[in-house]
Amino acid sequence: MNALNNLFNQPRLGVILLRWTLAILMIFHGWAKVMGGVGGIEGMLVGQGLPGWLAYGVYLGELVAPLMLLAGVWVVPAALIIATNMAFAVGLAHMGQFLDLGAGGGWRLELQALFFMTALVVAFTNKLGPNKG
Repeated sequence: MNALNNLFNQPRLGVILLRWTLAILMIFHGWAKVMGGVGGIEGMLVGQGLPGWLAYGVYLGELVAPLMLLAGVWVVPAALIIATNMAFAVGLAHMGQFLDLGAGGGWRLELQALFFMTALVVAFTNKLGPNKG
């Protein structure tokens, strides 16, 4: 029993595992933007009266910041960039689904909420500054 306690009583390891999971899953979304472009996002931004060039910020939120999380460099700012990225994603593309349920009964925005809240947890459980995460 003591060995199991030692194995599972590792909060720092848990935070690192959460940080890496967030990073890897976000990179998949970023890679989709690399392959398909950000034209759709640009159109949504322009439709809301915002400059289209802001669409390129998705690369920061879905590739650069996650790579920073993997490397453990500037973890808090990187996590906050991801949270901001998710807030923009919901605001631009998913507001019409905010109160919707999916076919399985779950909240339609549960993935976006999970990314957003995980990014906040990572930010709040790490020290501010380089190489502190």
